[in-house]
Amino acid sequence: MQSSVYRTLFDEAPLGIAVMGPGGHPLEVNRRFGEITGYSPSEILSMSWEEYTHPEDIEGDRQQMKRMLAGEISGYQLDKRYLKPDGTPVWIRLHVASLQEAGDRDISYMSMIEDLSDLMGSRQALEESERSKSMLLPNLPGLAYRCRNDRDWTMEFVSEGCLELTGWSAEDLLHNRQLTFSDLIHSQWRDRLREQWDQVLKDRRIFRGEYPIITRKGESRWVYEQGQGIFDSEGRVLALEGMIIDISDRKKMEDEIRYMSDHDSLTGLYNFRYAERAWEEMEKPDLYPLSVISVDINGLKLINDAFGHAQGDILIRDTAGILRSVLRQGEVLARTGGDEFQFLMPRTGRREAQQRMEAIREACGEYNRRRLHDALQVSVSMGLAVRTEGGSSLEEVIRLAEDRMYKEKLLDHKSSHSTILTSIRATMFARSQETEEHAARMAQNSRELGRALGLTPGELNDLELLATLHDLGKVGIDDRILNKPGPLTPEEWVEMKRHPEIGFRIAMSSPDLAPIAQYILSHHERWDGSGYPRGLAGQEIPLLSRILAVADAFDAMTTDRIYRPALGLTEAVEELRRGAGTQFDPHLVRLFLEEVLMVNGEEIQP
Repeated sequence: MQSSVYRTLFDEAPLGIAVMGPGGHPLEVNRRFGEITGYSPSEILSMSWEEYTHPEDIEGDRQQMKRMLAGEISGYQLDKRYLKPDGTPVWIRLHVASLQEAGDRDISYMSMIEDLSDLMGSRQALEESERSKSMLLPNLPGLAYRCRNDRDWTMEFVSEGCLELTGWSAEDLLHNRQLTFSDLIHSQWRDRLREQWDQVLKDRRIFRGEYPIITRKGESRWVYEQGQGIFDSEGRVLALEGMIIDISDRKKMEDEIRYMSDHDSLTGLYNFRYAERAWEEMEKPDLYPLSVISVDINGLKLINDAFGHAQGDILIRDTAGILRSVLRQGEVLARTGGDEFQFLMPRTGRREAQQRMEAIREACGEYNRRRLHDALQVSVSMGLAVRTEGGSSLEEVIRLAEDRMYKEKLLDHKSSHSTILTSIRATMFARSQETEEHAARMAQNSRELGRALGLTPGELNDLELLATLHDLGKVGIDDRILNKPGPLTPEEWVEMKRHPEIGFRIAMSSPDLAPIAQYILSHHERWDGSGYPRGLAGQEIPLLSRILAVADAFDAMTTDRIYRPALGLTEAVEELRRGAGTQFDPHLVRLFLEEVLMVNGEEIQP
C-alpha cells in the first residue's frame, strides 16, 4: 500500500478487498468489504474469515485455501455465503490470490469479494415464480436469457437489458434474426466457452464463467454469466437459462491491481516481485543459454543531493527508457532496486549479450550528446553472466552478474563522478550570476591571501577548489530566485539560504570534494555570528571559509550585477573596512588590503 494511486484504488474499489496475513487474519480491509459483510473494517480486523462465513460454506473454502497455501494453485474463486451480524446470509463471489513472496512473512494472500445478493435473489425469484418474469426481468441488471443448446446459442427469450449490455435489441437476437449470440462472443473465447458448457451440462452443475463480448459499436466488454441446463425427465437438455451482467469495471480494477503488483510505478518496467517469478519460469534447458545483465546508474545519490529527488527520478525514468529501447521480444527487463535494473535474455549467448551491452552504452552516449549542457548525464555500470545447461544455477548466475556490475562500478567510480561533477559545475555557472572568470579571480585572490597567512600547499589547493565550487549548492535553487533583478522577498531569502547546505551534501557525496564540504557549508557565516546556516562566530568559522568570505565580497562589489553596477576600488575598500569585525575577520581584511590589494591606510579595529 505504498503509492497514493494504489491507496486510492484500494479505498474506492467497488469490490471488497482484504489483505490477509498468515493464518487467515486480516491485515487491512477497505470500506466496501465492510459494507458487503455488514461489519465495520475495525471489526473485520479482529475476526477470522470463518467467523462470518456460513457454516455450510467453510469447508469448501478451507480446502481451496489449503491447496493455495501448499503452492498447488496460485489462487481460486468460488461463490459462498457470509453471515451478517444479524445472521442474514449474503451471497458473494470470492476471488483469492496469493501474495506470498520470498522472505515476506507478513502478507499471505488477498481476498476480493463481490456482492451477488441481487443476482442470486433474482435467480431464485425466476425459479420460484414464472408469473413474475414480465415484471422482474426488465429491471434486472444485464441480460436474462433462455436459449437452445446449439452452436449458436439460439435465443428463445432475451430480457430488455440486452440493449444496454450489447447495443443490440432483444428482438435482434431472438431466433437469430439479425445475429446469433455466438457472434457477440469474442472469437478467441467461443470454443472455450462451448467446452465449459458441455462439461457443466454433463455434470449437471451451474455454469459460472467470465468472457469478453463485442458490442454493436465494436467495444469489448467483459461479462459474467451464470446459468444452468433445463432437463426433461429422460435427462435430455431442453434449454439453457441464465443471467449475463457487465463486469468490465471490475475486470479493469483487477487488471490495474495486477499491473501495479507486477510493475514499478516510476518507470513502468517490471518490478523485483515479477523478476523473481521470471527467474523460476526461465529455469528451463530449452531457454539456455540464458544471459543476465545487471545494470546500475552511476552517481544517482550525487544527482539527488544536487538537484533533489524529483530530478533523480527523471534520471531513473530516462535510464529505463534507454534500456527499454534495446529490449527484444521474449526478454524481461525489471527495475530490481532504487538504481538497479536487470535483463533476462533467453536463448542469448555471451557474444550477443556483450553486443547488447555495447548497444546500451551507445544509447547512453547518444542521450548524453543530446543533453550536452545538462547535468543529468546518464552513466551506468553493467555486469554479465550466462546460464548454460549443466552450469551454475540461475540464482548463482544472477549473483555473478551483480558482482561483476559492482566491480565495474568501483573501477569507474572516480571517472563517472568526475563527469557528473563537471556537468554540475557547468550547470552552476550557467544558472547563477557566477562566471568562470569570477571563480578564477576569487581563486587567485584567495590563494594570495592564503600565502600571506602562511598556509600549507595542501590548504592552498583546498582554498582554490573552494573558491571555484563554493556556490555549488546554487544548482538546487530556483532560477527565478538566482537571477531576480530586484531584492528577494523573505520567503525567497529562506530558499536562497539553503544553498550552502545543498553544496555541503553534494560535496560529501564525492571523495574528491569531501575535504572542502565543511568550508562550503560555512562560507556565509559572519564574524559577529549573524550569518547562516549555523550562526557560527569568530574563530568558530573555519579559516578557509573566512578567507573566502573576504575575497568573495570584494569581487562581488567590484563586478556588475543585475541589481547594481560595480563599485570603484576606493568604495569597495571602504566597504570591506566597514564590515571588518562584523561580517569579516578583521585580521584577514587588513591582510587582504595590505598584502593582496597593496592598499595602505589606518589600522582596522575589530
